[in-house]
Amino acid sequence: MFNRFVASILPYMPKKFVWLFSKRYVAGKTIDDVLSVSKMINGNGMCITVDLLGEFISTPEEALQNKLNYLEIVDQFTEAGIDGSFSVKPTSFGLLIDKEMCYDFIREVVQKAADANNFVRIDMEDSRCTTPEIELYLKLKEEFPANVGLVLQAYLKRTPNDIEEMMRNAHSPSQPLNFRICKGIYIEPHSIAYRNYRQVRHQFLINLELMLKNNIYAAIATHDSYLVHESLALIDKYKVPKNRYEFQMLYGVTPGLRDSILQTGHKLRIYVPFGKHWFGYCSRRIKENPKMVSDILKALFIRG
Repeated sequence: MFNRFVASILPYMPKKFVWLFSKRYVAGKTIDDVLSVSKMINGNGMCITVDLLGEFISTPEEALQNKLNYLEIVDQFTEAGIDGSFSVKPTSFGLLIDKEMCYDFIREVVQKAADANNFVRIDMEDSRCTTPEIELYLKLKEEFPANVGLVLQAYLKRTPNDIEEMMRNAHSPSQPLNFRICKGIYIEPHSIAYRNYRQVRHQFLINLELMLKNNIYAAIATHDSYLVHESLALIDKYKVPKNRYEFQMLYGVTPGLRDSILQTGHKLRIYVPFGKHWFGYCSRRIKENPKMVSDILKALFIRG
């Protein structure tokens, strides 16, 4: 009850107060900020994926500006020699306004990344976007098979079928599928999504096993120590080589678990969000997951 209360009033709190804890989870507001954080992360033995905040836009002009911003990000990260890739949210490029415009804009970003021998992952958003984002990924994969990936959400009941459908139509040894699997954060109806904690964990592992045993590149995105342990067991079971999987975590979250993964020799990528829309990002994430409030209160007093 307390967590939900704090989550509900957070959007009305002074931004300066909210920034006190948000800066632990957001790399900053400018490209220079996120470049500095990314260099630090690289120096600690991890690669990154960078996300410019500002999804669910309402005008084509905002979509165009986001495209231009991402083209600059790719240029600057390439020039700086950052060990990392790029994450894009299609609603930032106008997915819910004009699908063709969204495709054209994201294609330009993927093209620039591919020219630099880099990689773009399409983030998965709420259930309105699931089918069009899968379609977007498959269309881009035809042209850039080694330079584009997709996020899948374990709590959606459709996800195993989506994986199997894409395996039938777009998976081959020379052009493997590349998925990040995560639990899922958006509030979805029970008719389409598992909501029970144990069920979501179970589905995460079902989807991951389906990926690993079929030679799909697996980006294992979790802060759940149980899921890390069980994921490693699946990797051992199917003798998955280290170039066929990685772990992923959010910037600023579960540093102890992060370090344990690194110390055992597994690849770890940190998801690094930044940008002037940090306030909306933090407000939405906390509203969608009020349990984060406890972590936020700790973050005000404890650094780790």
